[in-house]
Amino acid sequence: MANHVIVTDEMLLEQMRKYYAANVTSHLPAGALFVAKLSGCTITAYRSGKVLFQGKAAEEEAAKWQNQTEKKKTTSPAATLATVSAVGSDEVGTGDYFGPIVVAAAYVDKEHIKEAVSMGVKDSKQLTDETIIRLAPILMDRFAYETVILANETYNEWQQNGMPQTKIKALLHNQAIRSLTEKLLPTEPEAIIIDQFIEKDLYFRYLENEEHVIRKHVYCYPKAETIHIAVAAASIIARYVFLQEMKRLSNEAGIQLPKGAGMQVDQAAATLIQLRGITALNKYAKVHFANTNKAMQLSSK
Repeated sequence: MANHVIVTDEMLLEQMRKYYAANVTSHLPAGALFVAKLSGCTITAYRSGKVLFQGKAAEEEAAKWQNQTEKKKTTSPAATLATVSAVGSDEVGTGDYFGPIVVAAAYVDKEHIKEAVSMGVKDSKQLTDETIIRLAPILMDRFAYETVILANETYNEWQQNGMPQTKIKALLHNQAIRSLTEKLLPTEPEAIIIDQFIEKDLYFRYLENEEHVIRKHVYCYPKAETIHIAVAAASIIARYVFLQEMKRLSNEAGIQLPKGAGMQVDQAAATLIQLRGITALNKYAKVHFANTNKAMQLSSK
């Protein structure tokens, strides 16, 4: 019996599944996404991206998809994903001593990509806080989005219980993406693009004990804001919400809480200790940062 194997990606696997929908069988071998039986050929598609064609018509059937597979190998992710309707997600606050971690997921459909570009949407790190404060409310009014804010008390508890920050981010990204995709129903995004902080396999490993994990059409790319405008929109919204939270926490603390983790942060933390005591840091800061020890030394002088 003739065998032919091609290796493809998640998007093409989904196209193939729809194409062979009338021919799928109920029996699935381990790791298979679907099995379709045609006259002269059996197609077994695996979640890994491998597709096995078996039978006298195997080569002929595989040829239908081979050209698309070869084309995808020579096409950049930006070219294949930039024009689809997508959810993008990004986070801020992970490197800031004060303030929460904020994850935002935003949806930009293909019909409104040019509009988002014309509005000046790009990676929040390339924009001033003033621009973000002006632009984010417009985006939040125009595009569907969801945000997740992780309070410092919860962050510190998780961290002290041994949870790595990468797992914390994975949980928050999945929560934001899940909330947004549920809001979008019955519309389904063609891609879900996460600004990569870990490899995709490890991302899903961190989520293996969660009840509701979004797995379909998920991509993890470094500098994902250059791949799809939805990621850039998410980064702006996340930054805006973070700035609002920093303002709220500063008002509550009675002092200006600076961003980042530099010397000015050490001094602000020392002042906070003097005003409210060391335990107050748990509400406003990520206490495992080295800034805590520096602040304690400053506050005792």
